[in-house]
Amino acid sequence: MLKVIASPGSYVQGAGEITRLYGYCQSLGGKKAYIIIDRFIHDNYKDTVTAGFDAAGAGVTVSVFGGECSESEISRHCSAVGDCDIIIGIGGGKTLDCSKAVAFRMNMSVIIVPTAASSDAPCSRLSVLYNDDGSFDKYLPLPKNPDIVVADTQIIACAPARFLSSGMGDALATYYEAAACLKSGAVTMAGGVCSEAAIALARLCRDTLLSDGKKALLSAKAKRTTPALEKIVEANTYLSGIGFESGGLAAAHAVHNGLTALSECHHMLHGEKVTFGLLTQLALENIPACEFADIVSFCRDVGLPTTLAELGLGNADDKRLMIAAKAACADGETIHNMPFAVTPDDVLSAMRLADALAREM
Repeated sequence: MLKVIASPGSYVQGAGEITRLYGYCQSLGGKKAYIIIDRFIHDNYKDTVTAGFDAAGAGVTVSVFGGECSESEISRHCSAVGDCDIIIGIGGGKTLDCSKAVAFRMNMSVIIVPTAASSDAPCSRLSVLYNDDGSFDKYLPLPKNPDIVVADTQIIACAPARFLSSGMGDALATYYEAAACLKSGAVTMAGGVCSEAAIALARLCRDTLLSDGKKALLSAKAKRTTPALEKIVEANTYLSGIGFESGGLAAAHAVHNGLTALSECHHMLHGEKVTFGLLTQLALENIPACEFADIVSFCRDVGLPTTLAELGLGNADDKRLMIAAKAACADGETIHNMPFAVTPDDVLSAMRLADALAREM
């Protein structure tokens, strides 16, 4: 049976690496870069980002990301690339996904620079597309992973601690979704079934979170790089990135996608919604209550939501939640990678059970 491991060409992590972007461009043969950058990073770090290009007299175009990784935003950047020959994405998950999609459609190399360890998007050969209103649109599979991923831990340490927490929620689901895919024999986004290497990385991701997550969050709140923070940045970004793509996604991310259909959740970060998606998956799997309690306890230790009320859905009735449940079970959704059939009614019941268990605990 075919097994595929997908990974970026290079993964670089360390303090101050964002100042070396021109050298990374050169290593890929780039002469003029088109940079898609978050507004906050543009306003606070633009000179740091472009210093190497300016010193070398190299061309660079800087364009601020519009906020949603949508078809219209991708098209806007494709139209503005001009004579640039390499794409650099700098910012959060949606900025990075947009940058990967632009590089794919323009047939260019891409360097990805996450400025927060808030999701596993940086390393993947996938862009998650949303509609302009923030609701989930579709997955855009890409032919290759980013050429280089550069994680500057000095900048990541200065990002809001909530981003690191959200990344831990996204990363925590990696092992449990990969384990479900391993049981079902589902084909992953990398194009094969879950391999021993993928499940090992996913397991290491979970174990690293449980051992160092709380310490890393305290470091992030103090805006300091520490060994624990370095480990969690790697877990959130690289281990989860390889683990989800080569190990597979299942119910947790499908429930996340369903929750994006509810306006009450639009203020929540990706990993925060994935966290409740994971609890829903674990309720579907009927895991032992003690194991469920341990996961809830960890989530609370690192500031992740565990109840519907914390998502803004405390007053939602079954009719409202069924919108998300049906979206989670749409054709092509990853919930169908579970080792048993799942219906919208099953999802609704699991959401209610996960909420009740978490509130009781």
